[in-house]
Amino acid sequence: MTHIVHPYAHRLGIIKDWKSRWFGVPGRYKGALRGDILLREYLTKRLRGNYVGGVEIERNEKMFRLIIRTSRPGMLIGRSGEGSVKLRADIMKFAQRQKIEFPKEFRLDIEEIKSPESNAAIVGAMIAEGLEKRLPFRMVLKQTMEKVMANRDVKGAKLALSGRLGGADMSRTEELKRGGIPLQTFRSDIDFAREKAYMTYGVVGIKVWIYRGDVFEQPVETKNQTA
Repeated sequence: MTHIVHPYAHRLGIIKDWKSRWFGVPGRYKGALRGDILLREYLTKRLRGNYVGGVEIERNEKMFRLIIRTSRPGMLIGRSGEGSVKLRADIMKFAQRQKIEFPKEFRLDIEEIKSPESNAAIVGAMIAEGLEKRLPFRMVLKQTMEKVMANRDVKGAKLALSGRLGGADMSRTEELKRGGIPLQTFRSDIDFAREKAYMTYGVVGIKVWIYRGDVFEQPVETKNQTA
């Protein structure tokens, strides 16, 4: 029997790093974990539609750093930084409401993703946006796949939809795959994300796999080297 493993968790500590990085948080594991989960859930709802590719959290005894990666940083930052100031204030209010432990220093960094078509979370958001606009799901899949495969960094991709596709009474699954996706190779850089499209007749689940080539610690040396 095969065992389905999360592609990101499968490569943790090999080519992938943790999305929550803590240092010097002894005896506060339970509170820190609860805070991270609640913050991620809040930001997922708050930043929906802003093409956020990932949220990373760094903690130590004196500082809490929140890194938001997006392909449209201007939408979050706003004119003269008004958007980021408001977002920071909203996060602080949410933390106080939920009694999340924060160190004295809180930093909010918004970073740009320069290649959005190679980021699985952003591709999933693009598909969800198309489905919620009532576009035909096959057309959305094909157009999104063409955009993804047109990117130089992408070596292969797989898109999957599941639910009441096209408003059908019975749910089913539709997949589209191009290129190779070596899921069992540890050095293969595979980005994976799940997304939901909220339709009038129910929720359509979206899964995205994007293969961005292999990652090597050192460049492969050529055999014939000149002395």
